[in-house]
Amino acid sequence: QVQLVESGGGLVQAGGSLRISCAASGRTFSRNAMGWFRQAPGKERDLVAAIGRGGGNTYYADSVKGRFTISRDDAKNTVYLQMNSLKPEDTAVYYCAAVQTTVWGLLKKRASEYDYWGQGTQVTVSS
Repeated sequence: QVQLVESGGGLVQAGGSLRISCAASGRTFSRNAMGWFRQAPGKERDLVAAIGRGGGNTYYADSVKGRFTISRDDAKNTVYLQMNSLKPEDTAVYYCAAVQTTVWGLLKKRASEYDYWGQGTQVTVSS
């Protein structure tokens, strides 16, 4: 069982930056592929970024490519999402997700592939 707790959300002006974190419980964090999703009101939950075991393999949605960076610190059981050049359309609740995998570097891109979810953190970008 993995418990995920997001933090670091808040209100930021367009063009600003924010780093959100996701802390995981348990001793098996390093065995998990991780993802950040977001959901705006009335919209589906979409993948923003994903990172495989080891951190060497990452994926970004086209809408955030070049602006967001996903990273992980297995010693701290934490995954991060650095968000730069934020836009009002980035406003959403951001969720981190985890799934255990035996494959080093494997990326998971669909919400249905993840087993564990955090409670979400609100990110609001004002224009």
